[in-house]
Amino acid sequence: MAPPPSVAAASDRTGPGADAGEPSSLRLRRAPSADAGDLADYSSGGRWENGEPQPPQEQQQQEEMLYYRASAPAHRHVKESPLSSDAIFRQSHAGLLNLCIVVLIAVNSGLIIENLMKYGLLIRAGFWLSARSLGDWPLLMCCLTLPVFPLVALVAEKLIRRKLIGEHVVILLHIIITTSVIVYPVVVTLKCDSAVLSGFVLMFLASIMWMKLVSYAHTNYDIRVLSKSTEKGAAYGNYVDPESMKDPTFKSLVYFMLAPTLCYQPTYPRTTCIRKGWVTRQLIKCLAFTGLMGFIIEQYINPIVKNSKHPLKGNFLNAIERVLKLSVPTLYVWLCMFYCFFHLWLNILAELLCFGDREFYKDWWNAKTVEEYWRMWNMPVHKWIIRHIYFPCIRKGFSRGVAILISFLVSAVFHEICIAVPCHIFKFWAFSGIMFQIPLVFVTRYLQATFKNIMVGNMIFWFFFSIVGQPICVLLYYHDVMNRQTQASR
Repeated sequence: MAPPPSVAAASDRTGPGADAGEPSSLRLRRAPSADAGDLADYSSGGRWENGEPQPPQEQQQQEEMLYYRASAPAHRHVKESPLSSDAIFRQSHAGLLNLCIVVLIAVNSGLIIENLMKYGLLIRAGFWLSARSLGDWPLLMCCLTLPVFPLVALVAEKLIRRKLIGEHVVILLHIIITTSVIVYPVVVTLKCDSAVLSGFVLMFLASIMWMKLVSYAHTNYDIRVLSKSTEKGAAYGNYVDPESMKDPTFKSLVYFMLAPTLCYQPTYPRTTCIRKGWVTRQLIKCLAFTGLMGFIIEQYINPIVKNSKHPLKGNFLNAIERVLKLSVPTLYVWLCMFYCFFHLWLNILAELLCFGDREFYKDWWNAKTVEEYWRMWNMPVHKWIIRHIYFPCIRKGFSRGVAILISFLVSAVFHEICIAVPCHIFKFWAFSGIMFQIPLVFVTRYLQATFKNIMVGNMIFWFFFSIVGQPICVLLYYHDVMNRQTQASR
């Protein structure tokens, strides 16, 4: 029979671990055996006395009177204060988190009302979609024709499986396919003077398909190598799963192209059903957070950047003031984007496809170094880089540092493509921002090892990530895009 919480605490303090010289009257008495019916009636913590059950409330009052008498010790163990440095990370901070959320909502609601009273509603649809972008059919046709490339990749795999072409030929075909799937949208986007958002969506989808096709080609190549080695008598033990050695099929390719993963395998862990009500709730949340992002961008970020100068050409103090003023709204937008895409949308997609592995991110907000952040915030891309870039480089004999450099280089190239191509600007701001992460990896790692404090590394990460990095990129690209549009209109 489990006693009430207060009595259970007293039991822990006065049980076998209590002082040997403690009076027996302070110790809780065990109830004699009872049948199942009595135990069920007093499962909430009743106590037996003289063969008769006592009500739980009366028992609790009697035990408290015994435990809190004047002669009972009030201090029994060595304990730390909950907020001390040794105990703070062992405590639950759910209440403080709720307080922060309430304060955040209250403060930002006041700021939103003040902003609306002062400036009115500044949202304009032309920034996102215009009549020109809606009639920009080449980008739409390009997006609709992208599925042709996976089909060609499947045909190449079928040909090599039937030994109609050689290994070198299929590798060459995959190189042509993966190169075309990224060059084709780049050319179409640069030829068409479309809205930035339309171009970004196209390049984002093209980059995802490129990574999926690279994984598709690399995985099938590795399956062929393992199959040949197994036929020759090589033993791989538990490292080779027979389910992962299946031949590629049209069904597996279609599922892979739709699934929220960048790493191909013939089979995936699956769930048993689709929760339609859950999907509906997540879709509503996704729409709400997308609208919130648009509101913050239109109401806060656009007015700030319009009243700013180019950070590399204007007054230095003015640039710092604009960067600091942009840091909060850009952070809000980024967090909304992360929650909307990585948590809501990817989970919706996984639920509709019964995709079982839904570790799309880890607790990157607790990252102590920049290296930890990049390992945890985007798990689909991280798994892809580890599987198809980092460890292949290690197996080829490259050092760990060179493998990291190549991984960041690939990431930097695709960040630049996804941002520079829709903006029609090649200043390499995104590329430089990603490559700048490499020295930050070593700097934050050194600082973390020096201070040996989780708070120091985490604060440094948040400073570089939200206060400095994103606002500067927003200012750089905004002024370059505005300058380009001004020159084009002349």
